[in-house]
Amino acid sequence: MKKFIIPSIPPTTNKTIRFPNDVIEQVEQVIQGKNCTFSAFVIAAVRAALENVEE
Repeated sequence: MKKFIIPSIPPTTNKTIRFPNDVIEQVEQVIQGKNCTFSAFVIAAVRAALENVEE
């Protein structure tokens, strides 16, 4: 059996950004009924975008 390791929370910084209301509504519809927060969705979306940025 694997040894249980207590996960550490990565350091974070609070940023305030404004979203258009229609984007907020679309994200909330997509995550409704799923085990996902708005913040987690946005972080995953930004990471995906960063991986696909052409320099």
